[in-house]
Order: sequence, then C-alpha cells, then structure tokens
Amino acid sequence: MRACLGALVGILLTGVISKLALGPDVSLPLLIAPMGASAVLLFAAPTSPLAQPWSIVGGNIMSAFIGVTFALFVPDPIIASALAVSAAIGLMLALGCLHPPSGAVALTAVLGGPVVHAEGYAFVLWPVGLNSLLLLAAALLFNNLTGRRYPHLLPAPQVNVHGTADPVPTERIGFVPSDLQDVLAQYDEIVNVSPDELDTLLHQAQIRAYERRSGEITCSHIMSRDVATVRPATPLREAWKLLISHRIKALPVTAEDGELVGIVTQTDFMRASLLAEDGRLHLGWRVRVGNKLRLARQSKHAVADIMTCRVQSALPETMIAKLVPPMADMGLHHMPVVDANNRVVGIVTQSDLIAALFRRASEQPDKPQAASEDTRAA
Repeated sequence: MRACLGALVGILLTGVISKLALGPDVSLPLLIAPMGASAVLLFAAPTSPLAQPWSIVGGNIMSAFIGVTFALFVPDPIIASALAVSAAIGLMLALGCLHPPSGAVALTAVLGGPVVHAEGYAFVLWPVGLNSLLLLAAALLFNNLTGRRYPHLLPAPQVNVHGTADPVPTERIGFVPSDLQDVLAQYDEIVNVSPDELDTLLHQAQIRAYERRSGEITCSHIMSRDVATVRPATPLREAWKLLISHRIKALPVTAEDGELVGIVTQTDFMRASLLAEDGRLHLGWRVRVGNKLRLARQSKHAVADIMTCRVQSALPETMIAKLVPPMADMGLHHMPVVDANNRVVGIVTQSDLIAALFRRASEQPDKPQAASEDTRAA
C-alpha cells in the first residue's frame, strides 16, 4: 500500500508541478513514460542501488543526451535505437548511475516522433531533467515521511568500543563485509541490492538459524527477576551502597510506577569521580587505589545527575541470540528486561548470557561424532 500510494503521489505531483511551471499549451508531454518505471523503483524498492538519487537523475539525463545525439546523426531509427540503448548502458555503468528506466529514456529520444526531434538537446532538460528532479523530490519527502530511509546511505562502520584496532567481536568469526565484497566482485554481475543491506540480511539469517538451534531460549528463562533498582532522586551514596552490598555493577533507574527511565553503572560513578577531580563536576567524589570509591564529603547529589538516560532494553520474549550483537559489539554488560508498559521485570547480564549459551551448547548431543564412531565400529 505504501508503494502504491507513493507512486500515486509522486507521479501526480510531478505532472501537476510540471503543468504549473510550463503551462498547459506546451507541445511536449508533461510526463514521459519512463517515469512510471522510475516510480516503481523509487517507491517500491527505495533501498535498491538502482533507485538512488544519482541513478535517476544522472541515468535519465545521460541517456536522454545519448538518445538525442544518435537520433540527430543516425538516420535509421532502428540502428539509432540500438546504439542509443547500448551506449546509454555503457555510460551509466562508467559513471555509476545505472537506472533501468533510463534505457527507455534513450529509446524515447530516438522514437519520440517529430515533436521530440524538434526539441533537440532541449529534450534533455525538459521533460527528462524536470520530470526526474520532481519525481526524486517527491520520493525524498514521501519515503522519509512514511518511515523509510531514503536515499540509502552507507552505514557508519562498526567501531570497537574499546578504541582498539581489533574488529568488533561478531566480525571475528564467520564472514565479514570484506568477504562479501570479494564474492560480489568475483560474481561480476549487477546485483540489485546494496552490499550493506545484503550483509544485514545474512547476519539476520544467521541469528534466526541460531535461534532455531538454541531451542527458543528467551530472556524470561535466564533473567534475574529480583532486581535492585533506584529512583532518579536516590542519593548517590545510597546507590553506591546498593552496588557494593549486592556485588553488582549496574542499577536500573525507575520512576515511581516502575517504568525504566535510565541506568546507573560503576562506570558512571567512575566518570563522575574523574570529572570531579578535574573540577568540572563538583560531586565530591574521588578514586582511591584499587579502583574503590569513597566520598570526600557528604554529597546531596542524586542518581539523576550521573545516570545514563538512553537505555537499550529487551522484552521477556526476546530470544537470547538477539542479545549477542549489542552485548558483544556495543559493550553493553547489562540489559534491563521490561514489559509492554516499559516497567522493569528483570535484567540480563553478560554472565547470564554466557552461562545460557554454554549450557545449551553442552546439552547438544554430538550426533555426527556418534554416527562416525558407529561407522568405525561396523
């Protein structure tokens, strides 16, 4: 429905704005047929490399220029058509703006009839250039307003949170993006999906496969349910005593109704202490030898002053396999578990996750090995 509505809006706006800009009495059509094919890509497959802004604008304009050129200098329309489409594909590949409807643009420039031929190279600007820009503008607005990211930009590479040169943990085994690039280069064909999208799809498929093998283990199976929490107004001294007494490293911060509003960790205390030593935050904290904290004076500051507000959380029914990327790559050590109303019902730590994965692996029967032993015995 979104693709259908997008095409409706895109073509309608392109036609209406073109009519308002040029008036109803122009000899050329307000819309050319290849724009319909462009609309399919822009609104039904906006993540495709063939649907990106440079593809539609560059591909259509270059192909129109090629088509007009062959229409002017090659008298036979069939030969001119073949040469125009062939040259347009070659030029688009060379410039990195391959756009399938642009082949039809080149053909339209050759076979468009006397009206198109009379325009000459003006056909490149109008209607081709104007139609392409208007349809692109409509796609930019519509896709982003309806929750689709467009244009499809390459995501920033994952950075090791520890600031070292090592790849993130989930990229140290299995295939990595460079492997995917090498295979695509060896494939030597145009693939209508961006490498980063393909990488994401393959990793999601791996997670699904692991979920299937892991026996449907969810956060509710491994989480701690008796969770020590604090309020935003809890004094820092009291929060620190909770961390020490429970021998834990993080406390979810909840509102009066139990809704998760943040998390305070030992790292937050350490950071606050270092800032205090620099004179930038007067909490009265300092670091003692052995990484133990103590108060230099009575502090009235509360948890809200140092807590992390943006907290990644999970639901009780979340598969534990989905916790591996954030805990391994993003450096998260604790994952609060919340219900449908964002109220804290548990917490999963890295230790919980490792224990669950280890236990599941140890419970897997070694069927291939058993089969091989039976074969040797036979």
